[in-house]
Amino acid sequence: MEHSTLNLELVQQIIQAVGSNAACLVRAPGNDVVWLKRILDTGCDGVIVPQIQTPQEALQAVRACKYPPEGIRSVGLSRAHNYGIDFQEYVATANQKLVVALQIEHINAVDNIDEIAAVAGFDAIIIGPYDLSASMGKIGQVDCPEVQQAIARVRQTCVKQNIPLGIFAKDSRAALLAQNQGYRLICVGLDFNYLLTGAQQTLQQLKSS
Repeated sequence: MEHSTLNLELVQQIIQAVGSNAACLVRAPGNDVVWLKRILDTGCDGVIVPQIQTPQEALQAVRACKYPPEGIRSVGLSRAHNYGIDFQEYVATANQKLVVALQIEHINAVDNIDEIAAVAGFDAIIIGPYDLSASMGKIGQVDCPEVQQAIARVRQTCVKQNIPLGIFAKDSRAALLAQNQGYRLICVGLDFNYLLTGAQQTLQQLKSS
């Protein structure tokens, strides 16, 4: 939901369509308590919170996703607990079962990564290489040595702290490299890129025939 026109109704419909075939994580528009509670109420398996730069922001995200006493998540009837039918079971287990992933995608976050990693209650860190490169004045230059060094610093901290780590990979080559480096949640490509590539290949074949 951070970089798309998807509204919350469509997000819930996607989650309903997926059913139990795969876990659904929703990337929130931002680190906002209202958005996070509404997203969690759709019945998703967890959230990805973008642009975490400080331990204070990390703690804010965690608390927004947890019911009291661990957090401040509001309680209301929703699809997440079958509109009240599974209410007691859901609220008793949600704090443990729901995934809270923090997105590290700014050089400030890299500088604060040890303190962010020490915050209790989140489940994974996902690196956003493109926004990270932009914050370093090297927009889109994700293979630049300085950007790769910043990514490596985050990875080393997560490995040391045994924190599951994810990253965006633009293609299969980058995804295989990330897999070999120990990343466990790898987002490969984008839907419209796959559509564009297929259309370009078809057009090229037609022109060359």
